[in-house]
Formats: sequence, C-alpha cells, structure tokens
Amino acid sequence: MNNRLSTRWQHRPLTGLALLSGVLMAAFPSLAFAQEAAPVVVDKGDVAWMLTSTLLVLLMTVPGLALFYGGMVRAKNVLSVLMQVMTVFSLLVILWAVYGYSLAFAGGGAFIGTFDKLFLSGVTIDSLADTFTDNVKLPEYVFIAFQSTFAGITGALIVGAFAERIKFSAALLFSVLWFTFGYLPMAHMVWAAGGYLFEKGALDFAGGTVVHINAGIAGLVGAYLVGKRTGFGREAIKPHNVTFTMVGASLLWVGWFGFNAGSNLEANAGAALAFINTLFATAAAILAWSLVEAITKGKPSVLGGASGAVAGLVGITPAAGLVGPFGAIVIGLAAGVICVWGVTGLKRLLGADDSLDVFGVHGIGGIVGAILTGVFAAPSLGGTGAADYAIGAQVGIQALGVGITIVWIGIVSAVSFLIAKLVFGLRVTEEEEREGLDITYHGESAYES
Repeated sequence: MNNRLSTRWQHRPLTGLALLSGVLMAAFPSLAFAQEAAPVVVDKGDVAWMLTSTLLVLLMTVPGLALFYGGMVRAKNVLSVLMQVMTVFSLLVILWAVYGYSLAFAGGGAFIGTFDKLFLSGVTIDSLADTFTDNVKLPEYVFIAFQSTFAGITGALIVGAFAERIKFSAALLFSVLWFTFGYLPMAHMVWAAGGYLFEKGALDFAGGTVVHINAGIAGLVGAYLVGKRTGFGREAIKPHNVTFTMVGASLLWVGWFGFNAGSNLEANAGAALAFINTLFATAAAILAWSLVEAITKGKPSVLGGASGAVAGLVGITPAAGLVGPFGAIVIGLAAGVICVWGVTGLKRLLGADDSLDVFGVHGIGGIVGAILTGVFAAPSLGGTGAADYAIGAQVGIQALGVGITIVWIGIVSAVSFLIAKLVFGLRVTEEEEREGLDITYHGESAYES
C-alpha cells in the first residue's frame, strides 16, 4: 500500500541469517512452503506506534503550526491565520476520506491512482495495508488516518505565504483544487507502487517533495498572485508574539518525530534511525541559523532560532530513514545556512511578499534535503543504500523529482488561484485589510483590550 521505502529494502545486502535461510530452503523445499504459508501478523507494537505517530502529526498542525504562524502575523490577523490552518487541515482530511486516499494509493498508473476506494469502499476493520515486511501488516484504517494528516498539514503550510490579505473563501477553494490536482498526483508518483518517481527510484522518506517543496512552490505562486500586503516595504510589519512562534516551533519539533519516524510504518530500527536523525538535524540547523545571524546581524534572534528548527526539520524529512546520524547533521547544517539566505537575499531577489517564508524555509529546505538525500544515502557516507550505490546517478534522480514537483505544482497552483479569483476574488479590500481579518472575516478579536 505504501511503498515509500521499498527501494531501500529491496536493495539491502543479504545478512548472514538471510543467506542461511536461502540455503536451508533450497535444501529443504518444505521449509520454503512453510515460510510462504506463514500467517499475516498485525503487530500491536506497530499499530500503537502508528496511532501515536498520527496523533503527533496532528499536534504539529493544531496547535504547532497554528501557533508558529499565528505569532508571526500582526495582532489584528492572528485569529484569521489560526482559523485558516485549522479549517484547511480539516477540509483536506475529509477530502482524503472521500477520494484522496483512493487516487493516491488505490492502484493506478504512473501519475494517479484509481477510484476503486472512493468513499473508502472496501475498507473494513479487517482490511490491511502494506508495510515493508511480507507477513507484518497494519490495519488499513491506521494507514489512511496517518496519510490524511500529511495531506492536511501540507495544505495548512501553504496559507502562511499569503497570510493577512486573502479571502477565506478563496483560500478554501484554492485548497480543494490544489489538493485534487497537485497533492494527490505527487503523492501517487512518489509513494505508490507504479508511480512514476517511485519506479525511477526517487528517495523521499517522509515528504521532501510531496509535502515541503510542494507547499513552498504553491505558497510562492500564491504570494505573487494574491499580491503584496498593503504597506509592504513602506511600513513596519512585525510579528506580534514571538513567544507564540517559539512555542509553535517547539511543538512542531516534537510532532515531527511522528511525521518522520512514523513514516517507517513499523516500530523497529528503521524508525529509530529516522527518530535520531530528526533530533540531530534539527539541533544542527538551529545552531547554524543562529550562528549566521550572529555573524551577519550581530545578534541571534529567537525568531531565527525557531525558523532554524523548522528548516532543519524540513531538510531531514526526505532523508530521515535513509542517512546516518552524521549525514543528518550535515543536512541540518546546510538547511540552516541556506534557508537564512532563502528568507533574506533570495526573497529580495524574487520580490514576492511571502508573508511567513513558506518558500524560503519549506521550498528551499525541501530542495536542499531532497538533493542531499541522494548524497548521504550512500553506504560509504553512513547511509542505508546498496553496496553498488552511485551518488551521481541518485542525485540526478532526486533532481528529477525536484524539477517535476516545481513545474507541476507551479502550474496547478497558478491555475487554482486563477479559478479562485474568478469565483470569489482573491484579495480582501484595502479597508478590510487595514482593519484586520479577525474582525472583518470572523467577527472576533484576539485581544479585546
């Protein structure tokens, strides 16, 4: 069902135990029959871990991402951002149940799945999803729930790019169109057996392309098409509560262990590797970002530290279960340094008002992580690749995945925003924007005093 790691497992060298098993089965065919007939086991430890991981990804979104974003906007818009994050996440989780899961993972060709499991048709309490061990499976409901949180948080990430000036209805319509024609094909291509990038051997352990580059490109397109905030470049537009942002980043880090280590789908050494890499890479990125700020600005900021944490988490996502701990540290350091440039120099070059630096952190961090996965998955550098692993060839495949994501999501996002513009209009009025979206769109104020 979900084969995102099967390439790694298929090419893993045989252990002594596996070789002995092969010799015994050749000598005694009855043993081979016994193994073939081994009953399928639903491991309670795997189920418990995956339910916990699903809960941790939910924690990443609400409250983690909501607080992270909410603290970075002005006080008059904090509720609008919280509402957009929670509502977009909820909308996409429901769409995942209706048709998303089916189009992503129910068979299909190179670019999209089928409608065989529309409305979760055929899924019961007894149906099983694949893991990476032939006779150990997960209840399909567990896998569906876990994957739904990935779809939901990806859509929620995008809203940070055009925060403080988009119509609520336009944001929701865009999310539906982007999810249907952007997210689902990418998830199928990268993670489903038969998917184009999956069959090419692209490595994406937990969503560097599917989630982060996807969200970053969609956010950048939105920042251009929605336009700059009123007063951008002329007035001071500062975060209203950096404490919220710090707390949100901390919750993201905690929840991300479910995001990355949960993507192993089993509670074993593979999950432990993804777990420790998520810890090490994030710590390295925080230090790298803070050091760059100390050198360039004279002082490391709390906002920078929080952003560095997210950059490290993004960078290690595609590599989490595929590289060694020191490879993870290098990836974290690289993501921390390069994403500082992404939210400063590159942002000025692009000229877009990406409000909360979705492209600078998620887009750039995702690209860095995806490419470096191809490098550090090599066994000579501590990774889990096969003995004949070729770094150059794998980096080429990773670059192909990055390129396809950028082009496809760029096109889908542009068309989706234009449709939303025709139906609802994208932008709130200048008067509504100056008053704040909390009052004008939700009739509430976060701080009555």
